[in-house]
Amino acid sequence: MDLIYQKPTDLSHEEAIERVKQELKARSFGVLWEFDMTKKLAEHDLDLGAKFVVLEVCNPQKAHQVLSKDIAVGYFLPCKMAVYEKDGQVFVGTIKPSFLMGQLPGLDMPEIAAEVEEILQATVDALAG
Repeated sequence: MDLIYQKPTDLSHEEAIERVKQELKARSFGVLWEFDMTKKLAEHDLDLGAKFVVLEVCNPQKAHQVLSKDIAVGYFLPCKMAVYEKDGQVFVGTIKPSFLMGQLPGLDMPEIAAEVEEILQATVDALAG
């Protein structure tokens, strides 16, 4: 199973970030934090040579649902999406919750993982170019 679900987009890096936020909001998810890896590395005089932003995203009801079943799921929360440039192309992607959930022994929540994964993948698909 692939760990990452990603697709290229024809949007600019900045447009893609804004569209991800809009698409997530339409699906009852929100962006908790936007981490600009490029800026953070630049603070340490390191040049990544590309734009890379990580968005930490969450649906509070889904988070509560999985945390109530097994608090250890908190290691995987919030979900992450990335918008980055590579070779002049902008990509949007996410880590698959179904893969992450499968990494904890005894954790049995495939329906919830599949539901969240479907929402995150639909968000990526909405931006695909």
